[in-house]
Amino acid sequence: MKIKNTNVNISAINIGVVGFFAFFFLVYVILSGEYMSLLWGIPILAALFVIPIILSYMSASEYNDLAPIYEAEAKPVRIKMINESSIGNIVKIEGVVEKAMFKSLNRPQFHVADRSGLISVKMFTGISEDINKDDIVEVYGQVIKRYVMVGEPVINAVIIRKTEKRDAN
Repeated sequence: MKIKNTNVNISAINIGVVGFFAFFFLVYVILSGEYMSLLWGIPILAALFVIPIILSYMSASEYNDLAPIYEAEAKPVRIKMINESSIGNIVKIEGVVEKAMFKSLNRPQFHVADRSGLISVKMFTGISEDINKDDIVEVYGQVIKRYVMVGEPVINAVIIRKTEKRDAN
């Protein structure tokens, strides 16, 4: 779904939570006959659905605002060159997606490889296009540690998009 030219994705977990509570709420209303509880129950179910959409929109619009900055400042690097001293650098890598995970949770993670190595690429918002295993992509993002203070370097991607270049692998 798009809101003001910003791609907003609805998580499968969000739909599941709303469906779960809606089912039990409707069973309660039918069995108890307390139809007045619909006055507070329906707005709460709506809030359970709308609040994550609003948060997804806010996150995606921030990433959209950062995209031109990252495209201008990113330094093209080979994956092998990314190490502890690269933490905080804005980089651009090109490679082949070896693995795609957590796309349905709006927190996609990819393993991207070029001829020099493999790195984990994380996004903290949904992606604008469907990216799968064996797609050739370019990634713009910042090198961070996997677990805030510890862990190997990973890329916190702001942009990940398919490209047709065939020299990445």
